Amino acid sequence: MFSESQSSAIMTLRKNLKKEKFPIWKTIINELSRSRSNRREVNVSNLANVTQENDVVIVPGKILGSGNISHKLTVWSSSISEGAARKITFAGGKLVSLETLMNKYPSGKGVRIIG
Repeated sequence: MFSESQSSAIMTLRKNLKKEKFPIWKTIINELSRSRSNRREVNVSNLANVTQENDVVIVPGKILGSGNISHKLTVWSSSISEGAARKITFAGGKLVSLETLMNKYPSGKGVRIIG
């Protein structure tokens, strides 16, 4: 999505984990280290069902475009389909880079892992 490869995302997370010792980043590293066939896939409809307006969400896998969403989210995902990106932004949501998310929420407080 943001031309971040899995390995560069993991390196960014590890660098942040050395500075900030919060367990959410270790969890994300472990999720991203899974083999591709074991990574999570989440549909937009699932996001709509388990989130509320203005939630901040990390999906350590791929977001697929099946379903609709009617509320704003701030989302980082290691991969996202064009349809899913369009639906999230059309609902007023934002797709952010991992670095932006870690700078804004260094402790991970208020960030949900979905998948």
